[in-house]
Amino acid sequence: MAERIEWMAPAHMLSGTIVPVPPAPARLRRRGFDPAGELAAALAAHLEAPLSQCLERRGSGRQVGRRRAERVGHPPRIQSKGAAPRSVLLVDDVLTTGATLTACARALRAVGASRVVAVTFARRL
Repeated sequence: MAERIEWMAPAHMLSGTIVPVPPAPARLRRRGFDPAGELAAALAAHLEAPLSQCLERRGSGRQVGRRRAERVGHPPRIQSKGAAPRSVLLVDDVLTTGATLTACARALRAVGASRVVAVTFARRL
């Protein structure tokens, strides 16, 4: 998946510190792994870029199964664990409405990121 993103994305997008979208805690416990985190780590290795786990989800339920209006109107609560890198490549496995990526970008910008670019492996229509 990381190789495919590297191959398909414009080269100018693939710079900065790589930050995975944080998983919902219950989903991480149930699955036992974090798809976005693993994708971000693989992409960082391919690009020889730094990786930062600087975001976390707080007390919000899953987005899966919610209608579009609910997702957009009540995005997950994302916050930074500290200062953000100035340039960020935000990585998620699947894009649905963009509510989670938007929440992540806002959290990163609130703590100092001046450039946030997002990539995903897939998009759900």
